[in-house]
Amino acid sequence: MTITSIDQVTMDQVRLRCPVRTDDLRALKLGDVVYLDGVIYTGREGLYHRLLDEKQELPVPWSTVSNVNFHCSPAASPTEGGGYNVRAVTATASFRFGKWMQAFFEKTGARLIIGKGGMTSKDYKRLYVPNQALYLTTVGYGLGAMYGRGITGVRAAHWLKELGIAQAVWVLEVSNMGPFIVESDSEGNSLFELANKKINENLAEVYQGLPQPVLRRFGEETDRREEVV
Repeated sequence: MTITSIDQVTMDQVRLRCPVRTDDLRALKLGDVVYLDGVIYTGREGLYHRLLDEKQELPVPWSTVSNVNFHCSPAASPTEGGGYNVRAVTATASFRFGKWMQAFFEKTGARLIIGKGGMTSKDYKRLYVPNQALYLTTVGYGLGAMYGRGITGVRAAHWLKELGIAQAVWVLEVSNMGPFIVESDSEGNSLFELANKKINENLAEVYQGLPQPVLRRFGEETDRREEVV
């Protein structure tokens, strides 16, 4: 089902196994609430820069890791046995990764990207759709510990010494990790853009009849086209 209006969103709950299958991704629609089982890996600027700009290879083949990349920073602590516990993860904004995404998809075979805020439908159609990939967004702020409850184990931490805890590639075992929301679908549509379109339909009415601010400070404006946010 192709969703063209935010009014069509039903937010059905879905549970996916990671690595994800292409058929499972095709079945997702905008607004679905997703929980994840299996294996995912973290990675943000440090990973992308090292892998694609510096041409450094991960110590293991990507096919043995996963095809689900979470743009986040983990809260990791060492264990007595020499391993690590990850109790929370903090998502980071994904729009910064656009310049790397095409090469990243080609290099890693990633099919599902998780992060905060998403990208534009233009980016999804140009970068994600040709690579049969989708984007999931986290829900709100301050939920790192909730997502951390879905982490059941740490399989590996690659480039930990080189990149540090926040930027290293953490390979995580997860169970019922979520909730995440489907922000892009298989056609490259964006849930956030549909929501913004609905909001903007009546936004001008909010400004109608407002008197001009007395002090006229920077950012005070009754024309929303001139407003500084």
